[in-house]
Amino acid sequence: MTLPFAVSYAALCMAQGGAVAVAGSQRFPALRRLGSPWWAGLPLAAIVGTVFGVGAASGTADVLTYLALVTTPALAAVALGYAMRGARPPLALLVVPAVAAAWALRGSLVGETASLLLVGAACVTLATLLAAAAPAAWLKAGLLLMAAADTVLVADQLLQEPNAVLNAAAPGGVLPQFQRVEFGSAVMGYGDLFAAALLGALLAERAARQRLAALVTTGFALAFGCLFFVVDTLPATVPVAGALIVSEALDRSRRGLRERLDPRAAPAPPG
Repeated sequence: MTLPFAVSYAALCMAQGGAVAVAGSQRFPALRRLGSPWWAGLPLAAIVGTVFGVGAASGTADVLTYLALVTTPALAAVALGYAMRGARPPLALLVVPAVAAAWALRGSLVGETASLLLVGAACVTLATLLAAAAPAAWLKAGLLLMAAADTVLVADQLLQEPNAVLNAAAPGGVLPQFQRVEFGSAVMGYGDLFAAALLGALLAERAARQRLAALVTTGFALAFGCLFFVVDTLPATVPVAGALIVSEALDRSRRGLRERLDPRAAPAPPG
């Protein structure tokens, strides 16, 4: 039985919120030695490069499909064993039955759920890796630029055709597709879950703020989905960017209130 689109889309919105909530704090500290603002350009480069790469070369989608097939289980195992909140090394073994379910039950809700969890976990690992290497302020700007580029590509009808090609690409042997996630009658791109996981990784040092951002992301995504009444494709990174903006505004408001209540909390003037 195919789920109604509203239910399917709501499940993917909650998956985005979950990706925000589970990213771990202070992961991969060794990467801080490689810290550079240039890493913050990767989210923008990834979305633009994928769109134009798929459009320019017919084989690019197949390459990305197999790349996702090979890397997603390994990255998901790292997330379950180390990179996410509550991770434990034995949990990495759960990847084996998840991949088996995604393969053997492909096309069913069980198989789609397994694929969604694997891709979401893989995105958490990638996000925590990037958060360890890039300065937070630059990475927040990179996330906003990613959402802006996503919006422009959708508005200019530049994303739809490459996205359809990438979504249709499938590895041989009826192997699972990990380059995007499908749940019921709704589809969401790999980058949409990665953006959510990246927001979580940026806020992971403050658990309460991270949980609030997860709720805001889910709420914004559900509200944003109302636009499906008038359009067929939406940039699903936009609710994530909106949650980042709200989180930053609330944080500044709290700091300002704290400084007014306790002048000693205000930063000392230079000199």
